[in-house]
Order: sequence, then structure tokens, then C-alpha cells
Amino acid sequence: MKKIITLTLVFAIFIGFTNQVKAQKKELEGQISLSGAFALYPLAVKWAEEFKKLHPKVKIDVSGGGAGKGITDALAKVVSLGMVSREVKPEEVAKGAWFVAVAKDAVVPTINAKNPKIKELLAKGITQAAATKAFVSGEYKTWGQVLGIQSNIPLHLYVRSDACGAGETWAKYLGNKKQEDLKGTAVFGDPGVASAVQKDPLGFGYNNIAYAYDLRTKKPNPGILVLPIDVNNNGRIDASENFYATSNQLISAIAQGKYPSPPARDLYLLANGKPTNPAVVAFLKFILAEGQKYNVPNGYISLSKDKLNKGIAKLK
Repeated sequence: MKKIITLTLVFAIFIGFTNQVKAQKKELEGQISLSGAFALYPLAVKWAEEFKKLHPKVKIDVSGGGAGKGITDALAKVVSLGMVSREVKPEEVAKGAWFVAVAKDAVVPTINAKNPKIKELLAKGITQAAATKAFVSGEYKTWGQVLGIQSNIPLHLYVRSDACGAGETWAKYLGNKKQEDLKGTAVFGDPGVASAVQKDPLGFGYNNIAYAYDLRTKKPNPGILVLPIDVNNNGRIDASENFYATSNQLISAIAQGKYPSPPARDLYLLANGKPTNPAVVAFLKFILAEGQKYNVPNGYISLSKDKLNKGIAKLK
């Protein structure tokens, strides 16, 4: 009898251990949805592709629409995570916004490659003051005014119509203003502004790096050039300010602090409260660890170890 009881206990323990091992080996499943900033969209798609290779039973949907949409969707729990390309506001935190930094990029001034004053513009660049007089006060209406020369060639400004981090960040650079303070023809989305500038030789807009440069060649997209910023205001682009030929050069300059911040900025993923969905938590941990290796090849800057560790700590 004792032998039978002992064998039964051993068998029960074995079955329990086997079930525990099976539970531990159970494949991660679930659904994750993201919406929001065009700035983060290309990288989020790449992260999703790589994460699904590790966890093929997890379904991930990523859609753009602007940072404002991402925040609204996330706070309303329409999506798991909102993609945000600006600082999260105190009033959004009060509504339950929980967020982590996941990458860094920048907004850059973009012009048409066939601008009639292209040589002068690339040599002199644009100062913060000149950009402010064009986009904010509306005082500058010609390219001659931007360059400080005699020329009546008109200036055609393009801005974002959707609530977006790029607009907020560019406006913040121009005297701590807001997106609605920017003047110009309103166009939807990052691709929309890039397209408008590509089609207009007199166009002047702003874009995130991923939409100003070609991912494969690392050179500016056809028809577009990035207008250098004259950071030291000496009326010319010095060698130390000339890092716009490729996205890799620009990314390196941003990482070294050579490009102003703003318009360089952190990018975030935001949720309504701390995520508890196992798939979402695993996805965020992936992004903050091995996922960072995809940042630079896709036109973004990886975060510092300190910021990554803070993000991981927020998940615990």
C-alpha cells in the first residue's frame, strides 16, 4: 500500500512538473496595435517584423496618422500603444498616459533640389531667426529675405495639417511656439509635406529624417534636399555644420550633439496605464533591448543605456 501511495505521489509530481515545463514553453500569443506618429512608423514596422520572427503567433498592426492620433487612440484604449514624436504633456499624464522613450530622431528643414537659389542656400544655410520670420511671424515672404540678398523669388511654405510631433517640435525650435503658430499651406502627414516640396521648386517645409532621406541609399530623397542650419549664426555653413549629405552623417551629428535639440527629439511609445498584456510587455522589452540594433540602419538614433534602463525599470 505504501509503495502504491509513493508511486502515485511521484507520478503526480512528475505530471505537475511536466505541465509546468509545457506552460513555460508555451508560445507567446496575442494582439498588439499601434497608431500615431509618422516619425516612428517606419521603425515600428521594422520592430514588428523582427518581433514576429521570434513570436509568430503574435499579431501586430501598425498605422500612422500623426502623434495626436496616437495619443488619443492610446488614451481611449483603441490601440495598445500610441507612437509619439514630441514631449508628453502634463495634462496627458493626468489622463493616464504611461510612456517610455524608444528612439531618437530629428525634424529637418527641407527644400526643393531645383530651388533657383540652391547654391546660395546650401552655402549659407538658414538661421533660427530667419526660419522664425518665415514660419511664425510671416515677415519673410521671399527667398531673398531668407538669404539676406536682393531677390523677389517667392517663398512657398508647407506645414502639417494633422496634429503631429514634427510640427510641435519645429515650432518649439522657432521660439518655443506651438504647431498652430506655424504659417504655410497645410498638408496632411510627413509624406504629404515631402511630396509638396518635391513638386514645388520654391517649396520649403520640414520633415522627419525617415521621409527626407532614402532608406537604401542614405541620400536625400529625389527632388528634396535638407537645408543646413547655420547654428553659430555666422552667415555660412562651416565644415563642422556640414553633415547633411547622407542620413548616416546627420544621425552621427545628432548623436554627438552637433544638431540643435529641438528639432532633434526623443520618440516615445505611450499607453493608458502601465501595460499588462504579456505580448505588449514582451514587445516593449524587445524594443528596449535587441530592438535598438535596428535604429541606426533605419535612420534613427539608439538611446543611451541610461534611458533604456529607465524604460526597462518602468516595465517592472
